[in-house]
Amino acid sequence: MKTAPRAQDVADLAQVSQSAVSRTFTPGASVSEETRRKVLAAAQRLGYRPNALARSLITRRSRIVALVMSYLENQFYPLVIEKLSQKLQKEGYHVLMFIAEVDEAADGVLAEILQYQVDGIVMASAMLSSNVAQSCAEVGVPVVQFNRVSILGGLARHASSSVTSDNYAGGAKVARLLVERGYRRFGYLAGLEDSSTSIERERGYRDTLQQLGHDVGYREVGHYNFDLAQAAVRRMFAGDARPDALFAGNDHMAIAALDVLRQEIGLRIPEDVAVVGFDDVPQAAWGAYQLTTVRQQVEPMVDATVSLLREQMQAELRPRDVVVPCDLIERATVRSKPKHNNL
Repeated sequence: MKTAPRAQDVADLAQVSQSAVSRTFTPGASVSEETRRKVLAAAQRLGYRPNALARSLITRRSRIVALVMSYLENQFYPLVIEKLSQKLQKEGYHVLMFIAEVDEAADGVLAEILQYQVDGIVMASAMLSSNVAQSCAEVGVPVVQFNRVSILGGLARHASSSVTSDNYAGGAKVARLLVERGYRRFGYLAGLEDSSTSIERERGYRDTLQQLGHDVGYREVGHYNFDLAQAAVRRMFAGDARPDALFAGNDHMAIAALDVLRQEIGLRIPEDVAVVGFDDVPQAAWGAYQLTTVRQQVEPMVDATVSLLREQMQAELRPRDVVVPCDLIERATVRSKPKHNNL
């Protein structure tokens, strides 16, 4: 069998040191353009490919980031995976994705994650328990929670960083919009009861409605699931007393609600009932929905996540929380602002 070329073979052919070869194939390492050109030409001629596994044994860094998800049904998270993977790859890291059980902490996949000697972990749509936080802290693996924080506090809260939208402010914006447009009977379709995103969105919504002299008179839980959200909407609108404005904890559930309200119950949107979501997934702008929603800024959230990981993988830094502003996007599921005639 033909022996694979080694870094030393490339160095000899390019007439540079072996460390120069290593720097050439290490993202972000300092190397002159002339040296880089000579090394790449020699590597191509010899058919040399750097061995990431061998390098990790030497550097004790795998350059692998574990991404832990608990479900992909929500259209928001495929966008996150795409943007996060692209950003990390540009910085020389590789993403290894793990799927945890829905509604459960990620303890079940922790042992498998740590077997890969990952340099960092991103928890997205997955719960961080105290056990996971303790294990990661002991081995020096930084954890960043994406789009949620640990609501139970304790070690899980203080051993990890987080990047979230300003969920409270987003819920408050929805409340002000609905009151301004003349709606008076308010419903909330919650995600998961232990999800910080759903809790904060509802809190901002409720607090602002109360400040404006209203309250949330109707509430159901959709578990961030399309079918369960539809069942929740059927319950909420089953009687004569029903809301004329519904805020759903995310777009996935808001779209489920729109299908039930229009096709099964026969209500007009937005004349009979307003529907507002959260996320601004691509489907929200589709002609069939034209959903008014709160936009999460995916790219700034991803940038902040990668920055936190980079900082904490390179130095002993205290975990911190980053909150990214969100924007209200008006479409066709809320009444337009009334026009005042100046007579």
